[in-house]
Amino acid sequence: MEFRTDYPENYRAGFACFVGRPNTGKSTLTNALVGEKVAITSAKPQTTRHTIRGIVHKDDHQLILVDTPGLHKPRTLLGSRLNDLVASTLSEVDVIGFCLPADEPIGPGDRYIASQLELLDGRTPIVALVTKTDKVPQEKVAEALLAVGQLADFADVVPVSAVDGFQIDTVDTVLTGHLPVSPPLYPEGELTDEPEEMMIAELVREAALEGVRDELPHSLAAQVEEMYPREGRSEDNPLWNVHVNLYVERSSQKAIIIGKGGSRLKAIGSESRRGIEALLGTKVYLDLHVKIAKDWQRDPKQLGRLGFDFS
Repeated sequence: MEFRTDYPENYRAGFACFVGRPNTGKSTLTNALVGEKVAITSAKPQTTRHTIRGIVHKDDHQLILVDTPGLHKPRTLLGSRLNDLVASTLSEVDVIGFCLPADEPIGPGDRYIASQLELLDGRTPIVALVTKTDKVPQEKVAEALLAVGQLADFADVVPVSAVDGFQIDTVDTVLTGHLPVSPPLYPEGELTDEPEEMMIAELVREAALEGVRDELPHSLAAQVEEMYPREGRSEDNPLWNVHVNLYVERSSQKAIIIGKGGSRLKAIGSESRRGIEALLGTKVYLDLHVKIAKDWQRDPKQLGRLGFDFS
């Protein structure tokens, strides 16, 4: 991939960060703006653990989206480090998108985040994004916009639905308006700087999160052990071997992931394989194993080993 050299004189490029409580639509909005799946989504809260950059390429700008974990009151070492990751990200971006869902009233979590954003002292413009407008009637959207407008002095307030595409282009335009004039920062066509191994692990974890008990998302991690092309395959019919470990904290959780007769693990493999094959552009043999890493969320060594290195 090559950098653009024919960009216009007033071309803009820079970084935008989405913040908000867990499960307010940050990852879904990232994917909608980029046009491809670069961040995992789930009905379960707190599913994003790594800062993921999605890159939006337009004729007159390049918007790099930094998707963070939802800010929350931490209960574990992992939770504390995730909050630290959000805080450090906020100081490095050009504009912040504060996601507040239209189908939920403003609560203590939203006010906590608003108070944290006030500590920036106006150094970074903050755009309020009223998400999930597809879930409520139009009059409820108007009520949500009014409530959000009273929460803080935002640079802009934009209603949006990543599901039906409502005002996605408007969000792109508003965020871009706060970016500096700059040449492109990433090569044309590049959609994310996330390593393939990490994206594969996240696809497996996303599939594993579907339909499981509420406590499991916080206890589930995935890591690619190894991946390599299968020997003896022709160039026009390649196959990649991908070995992924799923980690839980207790034997009871392992039983949930595996399912009766291995049915749940098989379903996880089938679902995630489709995403992995789309990502790699080739057929995949996916080998999944479920392992127990007791209390890994509270153990600095295990956090590092599982890829949560926040140093």
